[in-house]
Amino acid sequence: MVLQMRLVSDDPAATEAWLRGSAIGFLRPPDLSEEELELRRAKVDLRRARGIFEGDRCVANYRSFDQEVTAVGGALLPSNAVANVSVAATHRRRGLLTRLITADLTEARERGDVVSTLLAAEYRIYSRYGFGAATSFSQWRVDIPRTGLDPRWAAPEEGSLEFVDGAEARKVGPELHDRFRRLRPGVIDRNTLWWEQATGATRIPPNAPGTEEGFHVLYRDADGVPQGLAMFTSDGAWEHHQPAGTATVHDLVATGPAAERALWCFLCSIDWVTAVRSGRRAPDDLLPELLPNPRAAALTDQADFLWLRPLDVPRMLSARGYAAAGELVLEVRDPLGLAGGRYLLAASPEGASCTPTSTRSADLTLDTGMLGRLYLGDVSAARLAALGALDEETAGAIARADLLLHTGRRPWCPDMF
Repeated sequence: MVLQMRLVSDDPAATEAWLRGSAIGFLRPPDLSEEELELRRAKVDLRRARGIFEGDRCVANYRSFDQEVTAVGGALLPSNAVANVSVAATHRRRGLLTRLITADLTEARERGDVVSTLLAAEYRIYSRYGFGAATSFSQWRVDIPRTGLDPRWAAPEEGSLEFVDGAEARKVGPELHDRFRRLRPGVIDRNTLWWEQATGATRIPPNAPGTEEGFHVLYRDADGVPQGLAMFTSDGAWEHHQPAGTATVHDLVATGPAAERALWCFLCSIDWVTAVRSGRRAPDDLLPELLPNPRAAALTDQADFLWLRPLDVPRMLSARGYAAAGELVLEVRDPLGLAGGRYLLAASPEGASCTPTSTRSADLTLDTGMLGRLYLGDVSAARLAALGALDEETAGAIARADLLLHTGRRPWCPDMF
């Protein structure tokens, strides 16, 4: 039977087949309830959902949607976010993902998106399509009795803390997050559905773990302006007739160190809580060293997270900030032929330009995936060169690249999508 690629949003039957095919692709039960089907149709942006159909069955799934990702320096880049990628186990190794992703990325480039982003369920797939791991995360488990924090701690030295309900979190959270995301490269925007799910107002699928409403703690500065918000749940455990609960942090954003310190100190001083699980935090998060005994925060997990793919190299490199002045000529290879070429970057702390060049020789040769890895500053050119992932064509170019691209804090993407 012919395998046909098609968009699904204008066809209710195709949309339902796409949703069931996505469940099968991720080895979840395909018998979705009418409630879940209706929620997904109403809440999830399916305008660029496409699939490979064999008759009425969807055997490969793919979706993209508009996103903004913060570059070094605070610029918000228009991104083509990729999600819900799966191929049925019965139809692997037929080039179906290649058909889907090539069509989508070509449209994204023509539409004017600067980059494409995704979270890779499997590491080895997406470098073939020009993506590279651009951020990472770490998770900690804090053993509260070993922190050395004063158990009498009750309030921050400045500002205030208060519990707020989900409605208030949805009210103040978006504006607070909008200020926060401009401070950290790698952070992405949050839509209404994100806030509804984070506060338990919407659950997709219904009764899914982690979508229940927990506790929301807001930090306001001395002027009463919200500067930090933590969302967490507690298991309420007891052991040997004593409270031994674990608080799990689902989200914590702060616009500065004072808010971050106040929220973590609060979380580590709640009565009946003896452990805190941090959730996915930045790889250089302040948490461990906010504690008198940093060893009380044990690292439990770390991994790559946000993957980035260049679509428009001149706009991408011109948009970010640079810590030093200098020039660099990059020979960029693209496996899909969308963003390859030779580009001259002229950068300084005051601004940057990037233009194609045919007269300058390359200083570095690399593919789009490695440029994606370098772009937000999470990995050094020297390390990639040692791995054989890029070539230095001009002596000193690697050191120059690291001088230009270095960031004081590592990039971080807090959110799944």
